Amino acid sequence: MSETEEAMTAKITALGEAISAAKAEGKPKEEWDGILQEMLSLKVKFKETFGKDFGPQRKEKEAPKEQEASDKNKEKNAAKAAAKAEKEAKKAAQRAERERREREKADRLAGIGQDNFGDAPLVQSQEITDKVWTRIEQLKPSLAGQTVLVRGHLSKVRAQGKGVFCLLRSTFFTIQGVAFESPEIPSAMIKYISGLPLESVVDMKGTVTVPDQPIESATQKMVEVSIQSFHCISKAKLALPFRMEDACRPESGLETDIGEYNEDDEPDEAGTDEGEDKAIRVGQKIRLNYRWLDLRTPANQAIFRIESMVGCLFRECLVKKGFIEVHTPKIIGGASEGGSEVFKLDYFGQPACLAMSPQLHKQMAAACSGFERVFTTGPVFRAENSNTRRHLCEFTGLDLEMVIQEHYDEVLQVFSDLFIYIFDGIAERCKEELERVREQHPFENLQYLRPTLKLTFAEGCKLLQEAGIQQDEYEDLSTENEKKLGDIVKQKYKTDFFFMDKYPLTVRPFYTMPDPNNPKLSNSYDFFIRGQEILSGAQRIHEPDLIEERAKAWGISLKDIESYVDSFRHGALPHGGGGIGLERVVMLYLGLPNVRKAAWFPRDPKRIAP
Repeated sequence: MSETEEAMTAKITALGEAISAAKAEGKPKEEWDGILQEMLSLKVKFKETFGKDFGPQRKEKEAPKEQEASDKNKEKNAAKAAAKAEKEAKKAAQRAERERREREKADRLAGIGQDNFGDAPLVQSQEITDKVWTRIEQLKPSLAGQTVLVRGHLSKVRAQGKGVFCLLRSTFFTIQGVAFESPEIPSAMIKYISGLPLESVVDMKGTVTVPDQPIESATQKMVEVSIQSFHCISKAKLALPFRMEDACRPESGLETDIGEYNEDDEPDEAGTDEGEDKAIRVGQKIRLNYRWLDLRTPANQAIFRIESMVGCLFRECLVKKGFIEVHTPKIIGGASEGGSEVFKLDYFGQPACLAMSPQLHKQMAAACSGFERVFTTGPVFRAENSNTRRHLCEFTGLDLEMVIQEHYDEVLQVFSDLFIYIFDGIAERCKEELERVREQHPFENLQYLRPTLKLTFAEGCKLLQEAGIQQDEYEDLSTENEKKLGDIVKQKYKTDFFFMDKYPLTVRPFYTMPDPNNPKLSNSYDFFIRGQEILSGAQRIHEPDLIEERAKAWGISLKDIESYVDSFRHGALPHGGGGIGLERVVMLYLGLPNVRKAAWFPRDPKRIAP
């Protein structure tokens, strides 16, 4: 039999009173929690049994009786309601406007909806626009107030307060860009520029301005760009193996220019000098391992522009003198000059090698084919295991060959004119480049005479002997003695550039014409810059019988040079010439300590990459 409503109400009420008493006495909940749970359970049962909640029922509020108001009160109340509604609407509008401005400000600070910064789409030749890029070297005060667009590597970046300063580099020219937070420049843009990895390629657009003080860190010191837009074209995705700032430090006195060289003696990473300044030094090995980065330094940009100019001046001078350019094969049978130091290869089952000289073919062209005056430029290969600072296994040869009327001095005069033309041309056309090199590799200007100083080999040996240096007149000069002779000549004749002739016949190639007065000597010559050889040449033998005789003396197989000798059997003009090592000329002209600094991607006995 179920309980009555009165009985259940009494139980719930009693339980409630017990809970109130326990609370009043300050008893912990753990002691009366069981009573609470029992009371809650009864309340649920109460609702299930009687269909209503336990306790007094809420009374519906009676709607207030509408008061009758006079027409005047109705109008007054209506006016108040309208005013209140208008006031609320105005507040709502003001609130909405305030929220809109705050959203816009937040979006602007975050860069939302702005296209004046960020990563640019991949350049895939999608379209040709009307954009015009200005080269950094063209940025000058005359452009002040104009809007320009420049592209370059992000060389430096520095955030400062609500602004950012950056340095862009293209070739060896640099320009400073600056941006400060403004309605057009959101803080997100400042953060974006500041966070870009160094050496990323970027487009910077802005107004050219003239700063109060020269920008000493930039080549374009008298201008800067007030940034309007900044986009990354290609982001540097790997950590730099060295800082470009460290790679640009002056290197005077850090390396000798003679003696053995072993890049394995250098660390694989940039290290700290032992000197007082404790500057980070980027060694030659790590530079060459990351040659594409090393070539970005202003000094290297300048070195290879000067090297390019040497090639242009070489061609210019010789073309003016009636020479034509020929292109000789680099794959030949046998060896170019009869030596064993060649890179051998299999040529469809036949033994062959990479040419260690264009010698034989330029002779054929000049003396046997009627072209009379020829020159050629191209790679030369030497399989010499020479680990020095001046030898490479592959270098660029600048060679010429010309017919003579009666004496090889005719060739020497051409070479003298050629080098003076090159030296004058570099000084005149490469002023900016020379200064960029000098900043990192200080050097003395090359001194040379007009006409070029000429010594015989015997006279050179005598100068060494007079200085107490042992040197046999019939033995070739060692590298050390060449260097010492260069110092003696500089002191005595005030020139860094000279040449010697009449070398011992035994130290020259088989095709060298013997001296008519002394069979131990030859009609050969070498040219020197700062005491190091940069050209070797001679009058060549043009009589086939004498060629064969000299080849046999060298132990050269006549079969290997059969086509070469045959080319002289149909009448050959007397001739001479020489070969120049381009990288070594540049190295010595600029006073660089290592020929690898003048080679784009050096190849030596221990390096075949990159």
